[in-house]
Amino acid sequence: MYGSWASTIEAKVVILGSQGVGKTSLVVRYISKTFSPNSTSTIGASFMTKKLNVDNCKVRLQIWDTAGQERFRAMAPMYYRGAQAALLVYDITSQESFVELHSWIEELKRNMTDELVIIVVANKLDLASRREVPEDQAREYVTRVLGPETPLYEVSAKEDDGTIEDIFLDLTRVLVDRKQYSLPANRNRQPPIHVEDPPAQSSSCCGLF
Repeated sequence: MYGSWASTIEAKVVILGSQGVGKTSLVVRYISKTFSPNSTSTIGASFMTKKLNVDNCKVRLQIWDTAGQERFRAMAPMYYRGAQAALLVYDITSQESFVELHSWIEELKRNMTDELVIIVVANKLDLASRREVPEDQAREYVTRVLGPETPLYEVSAKEDDGTIEDIFLDLTRVLVDRKQYSLPANRNRQPPIHVEDPPAQSSSCCGLF
């Protein structure tokens, strides 16, 4: 490492997708290792934090879970602005939720840089018997629109086998690799200022910015 400050980074991760695809369930599964079939719709956005060690680097993820309802769509830029990574989520039992990914991708391309790490997550694998979105169709689309390096994970927030944790671990490794790769050119700069942990592990908001 190139100095003690280089071993600690923060990253903002935003979760985007249509209403009802299970964005909140994915985050809760990752943070709390639990699943609630009666979770309520997110209002505006909520966030949780997760601390982990990856490749000798201490990382604090600030995970923003955004509302999928159309009436909150105009607020989305407030939440994904400044993000280092985005999870685009759809429901394998809803072709409509998959089609709506395109508008999110176009919006991110217009407003974010190419440095944004994007991962596509297909949720509700436990309902595969009701599948409307074939995996090969989704992979072809992701490769064509986002590039062959963009991963697509099919998961179940309800019956997770550890894949959801792998998603966030792989995402974090990419961010850590980028940070470490950029350090030699920046080793004489002042260390970044890190924001303190919020007082609550999870909070909801409709306009924090």
